Amino acid sequence: MVALLRADGVDVSWPEILAGAGGGTVGRPHIAQALIRAGLVGTTREAFGPDWLGERYRLPKEDIDVFCAVRLVRAAGGVPVFAHPRATRRGRVVPDELIAELAAVGLAGLEADHEDHSPAEREHVRALAAELGLLVTGSSDFHGTHKTVQLGAFGTGVEAYERIVAAGVTEVASG
Repeated sequence: MVALLRADGVDVSWPEILAGAGGGTVGRPHIAQALIRAGLVGTTREAFGPDWLGERYRLPKEDIDVFCAVRLVRAAGGVPVFAHPRATRRGRVVPDELIAELAAVGLAGLEADHEDHSPAEREHVRALAAELGLLVTGSSDFHGTHKTVQLGAFGTGVEAYERIVAAGVTEVASG
């Protein structure tokens, strides 16, 4: 993405972007911050728009098969939870049938309380989780202070947290 931006004359610096990631994996939020610092966009939301990182400079990425991912997370002692499965504001939603298939291979929970879920979508996710025996989590979807979402905005209840911890311990102990 940085090479594409630079080829179009956009003055962003890979070393600066890398430093902004603080030793972590570089992602679109880090590039968005570089665009903001350069005065090219005003917000992360604008940077993620179609003229920038949302379409024009977005590159496809390789994704792992979701069924494989669930199995790998379980094998590593993790507790896989599907994030914002009904967030229509983001575009596509995950069909209930796919969630049921994922539950059959080890999906442990669904994120219901997310800022991009409407109240009706939250209720739908909660009902589906109950039907499938999955735990329900919250989310802040916090990706740094440059975003509008507040850390801890949608917390996970104590009961769900305890189930997550117990499921992870169980997997590690039996693995």
